[in-house]
Amino acid sequence: MLIVSILEFVLRCGFGFCDAPLCIPSDEYEYIYAPSQSRHRFGNQINYNQYSQRSEAPDSTKIIVLGLGDSVINGGIQTDQSQLATTIASDSTIQILNISAGSWGPDNCAAYIKRFGVFNAKKILLVASSHDAHDIMDFVPVVGVHKSYPDKQYQLALVELFDRYVIPRLLKQSKQSDPDEKINEGVGIEKGSGQFNPGFGELKRIADRCNIGYEIYLHPDKAEMHKKEYNLQGKEIIKWANENGVRITLGLDYGESENTYRDGIHLNSDGQRILAKWLYEASHRL
Repeated sequence: MLIVSILEFVLRCGFGFCDAPLCIPSDEYEYIYAPSQSRHRFGNQINYNQYSQRSEAPDSTKIIVLGLGDSVINGGIQTDQSQLATTIASDSTIQILNISAGSWGPDNCAAYIKRFGVFNAKKILLVASSHDAHDIMDFVPVVGVHKSYPDKQYQLALVELFDRYVIPRLLKQSKQSDPDEKINEGVGIEKGSGQFNPGFGELKRIADRCNIGYEIYLHPDKAEMHKKEYNLQGKEIIKWANENGVRITLGLDYGESENTYRDGIHLNSDGQRILAKWLYEASHRL
């Protein structure tokens, strides 16, 4: 019993078990992280403000910029709040709000803005990847269904350790049901088929209507980085941006390398700094 108590203490206090960021479902943008939560997980601080943004509360004394995207810009539990690109790129005059969630596409982002507005922002900055071209919302439930999208905490750290991490690896359970984990393997990512994600155009319409800027950063997955070329879906995004007069920056040409990844697509701390450089430069092109 003493050993169990010690393990429970170490897992909770040392690794942040039973303190995972919680999610809530939405009939507008599928799901999002619950508002107003502060977590400490695997040595990293994870904070969400009252609008479910991974940022401090919007500061009306600063110029606001919307940083939109999926787990790439969100950073996940592997990235401390201080190491996020949006945190690094914000300064005394500009605040970049981090509006994101794992596996979100441009249509999720547009739906969020329709719900909450643009927060008097002066610019919209979308971090996209090639798989976003056809990754359209389907509202298949994931919150409380998949372990990567919890809606409540485990009661015991040891139960979480075994249920969420040990047993799935021992049984070699597939990650394909996880809308975020399935993009981590780095063997080339393609999602969906047919219709081009309407969120790209909707974000442009929102930007035009509000008379604010709109730029896209196209982050390559590791397979594209290895080939030094975007896949067909990435090329669709580039073509759309060029045809619609939207400035697009290509991560392949912006200093990203195979050393800036922590898996098949997500950025490590070096990668977050590169993304921060783009966010900073784009934010000052007001």
